[in-house]
Amino acid sequence: MIPALVTVGTLVPLLAFPGAAHADDTIGGNTQNPAEQGPKGETDGDGTISATAGGVVFDRSKNGSGNAAGPVASATPWTPPACWYAPKYTPAQLEAHLEPIWAAESTGYEWESEQRKRYVEGEPYTDFNKDKAGEGYWWDSYVNETYPPGWDDCDEDTFWVDQGDPPPADIENAVTPEILAQLAYAEIRVPGTEVTLAPEATTKVNLPTWAWLDAAEFKPVSVTASVPVLGIQATTTAEPVSLKIEPGTGDAQTYPASGVCRIEDGRIGEPYAKGKAKETPPCGVKYLRSSGDDSYRLTATITWEISWTGTGVDDPQDLPDGEFGAGQDVVVQEIQAVNR
Repeated sequence: MIPALVTVGTLVPLLAFPGAAHADDTIGGNTQNPAEQGPKGETDGDGTISATAGGVVFDRSKNGSGNAAGPVASATPWTPPACWYAPKYTPAQLEAHLEPIWAAESTGYEWESEQRKRYVEGEPYTDFNKDKAGEGYWWDSYVNETYPPGWDDCDEDTFWVDQGDPPPADIENAVTPEILAQLAYAEIRVPGTEVTLAPEATTKVNLPTWAWLDAAEFKPVSVTASVPVLGIQATTTAEPVSLKIEPGTGDAQTYPASGVCRIEDGRIGEPYAKGKAKETPPCGVKYLRSSGDDSYRLTATITWEISWTGTGVDDPQDLPDGEFGAGQDVVVQEIQAVNR
């Protein structure tokens, strides 16, 4: 199966450039294979370049799927990068981006003059570095529109980086494998967490209710983020480690007492089978009071351990654990003994 490769308008600081792109890899390149594309630029009606892809490619082929799948919530305070620097323009594209702005004279003579000195008149760049076309890229900032606080951390002017060189040492937010890993974290999707119960939906007071999840669905998932034009990538992996049962009432006893069922041998809990009615379930709940004419809202939450590897990083590096849960209604009736 061909991996589902998706290119998006987000990039990330740079430590090394193994696998440097070929000289004909341009930001507006039209290669057939999405995995080989550099950052893409598109032109709107007035010829202005807007970077809509930026060269970050997400491979989601090993991600979670299904209608109930969703993003994990970090178990500890954490947010992905608010902004970062990465390649955005070729020399021709930067010219196409800036010339209409200067021509409009809407930014003031002083600013326009400083910009022309910087990019055209040799202070420090000459004619948008057209003589270096194919030998590097103009880097600029990208922002994560979901996390506006911190955007002003990326206020550097657009700057040039030769292909194969790291960005200037004083650029704090340049694209690295670690930032790619954090962007991939935000793309992780995990299966839904509605547990199977026995008895199903309606149970009885003081009757242990078994709980389990389909082990086939709960296996590690991962997303790979890469910047092909720079030859860097990172894979973020989420692995399920435990299921927490919250009965929805204090009048209940969980199994185990902590309510946390560890995932062992790829299995979460144990399916109920005939003849186990008097056994204590390895994962489940016993309600001590009827829900009356209503129901209790049982919540099942999976904790996922998340780590990453990437260019120059072979040993898994930790990212904050993620959680994903769902609720379901359980009716508890006042019947003490049941044959099943």
